[in-house]
Amino acid sequence: MGTAVTKRGLPPRPPSLLQRLSTFVYVRPWLLLALLLGPPMIWLGVIYLGSLFALLVQSFFHLDDFTGQVVREFTLQTYADLPTASNFDIFGRTTAMAAAVTLAAAGLAFPLAYFMARYASPRAKAALYLAVVMPLWSSYLIRVYAWRLILAKEGILNWFLAQAGLSGALDAVLALPYIGGNSLSFSPLGMFLVFLYVWFPYMVLPIQAALERVPRSLLEASGDLGARPGETFRYVILPLAFPGVVAGSIFTFSLTLGDYIIPQVIGNSSFFIGMAVYSHQGTSGNIPLAAAMTMGPIVIMGIYLLIARKLGAFDAL
Repeated sequence: MGTAVTKRGLPPRPPSLLQRLSTFVYVRPWLLLALLLGPPMIWLGVIYLGSLFALLVQSFFHLDDFTGQVVREFTLQTYADLPTASNFDIFGRTTAMAAAVTLAAAGLAFPLAYFMARYASPRAKAALYLAVVMPLWSSYLIRVYAWRLILAKEGILNWFLAQAGLSGALDAVLALPYIGGNSLSFSPLGMFLVFLYVWFPYMVLPIQAALERVPRSLLEASGDLGARPGETFRYVILPLAFPGVVAGSIFTFSLTLGDYIIPQVIGNSSFFIGMAVYSHQGTSGNIPLAAAMTMGPIVIMGIYLLIARKLGAFDAL
């Protein structure tokens, strides 16, 4: 049998190492999948899940009251110290703020996202995209401190309300319990406004992406079958866009639960979960108690995700 030759009469060149490696991976799809997903999964498992597991382990230790040292022995004493009136107040206050921010963000984001998905021209859509994501280009701390200046008594918002003759209305709102304070920059209401501003883009973009996937033919078919615009919205648009709302709410709810910078800069002396964790870990050095309190938002988000799954919100994600 003869040896294969090229058109010039020379034997073919043996495949290079890179070609042999490419062929070896190509004929083994599972290996290609492992190479693509392996590094991010290792990063997720080691850095993210590993840190959560370390927190969980730390929460089962306790602090010696006499020496102030962490005793690395398995115990439930730290969790037994959690159910106090002050801690219940902290968890309730933080959860209520996260829920209020999520509901307000969804109510404001849905009309904007619907306009972007259905009515905006390509140029207007690009401009709206830019307007939504542009705040994310600046520093988080700069935005928070800028809002502190805006909401201060000498800030532009108070000046504008004074020029409009609404200072009395603002004073009446600040006099209300639970939401008021000395000024907007030191009140739960001001904190709510800053939370809403900071996390608003994380609600708009998922809803807009979900609305983009709603076929126009379904809306036309609903109208052809005699459905009014409100019925089309309730029975066609909202169910199909609901996964986007849930995806956005996961961001806004979880980020508000764990944030400790905005409550420190804008809020009053009332503690939130993030502030309490920071205080236990940094000021008092009670790392086990800080770790145990960190499990609170995880449990709250787990319950929230289970409820969302029961409602079928993940079916179309």
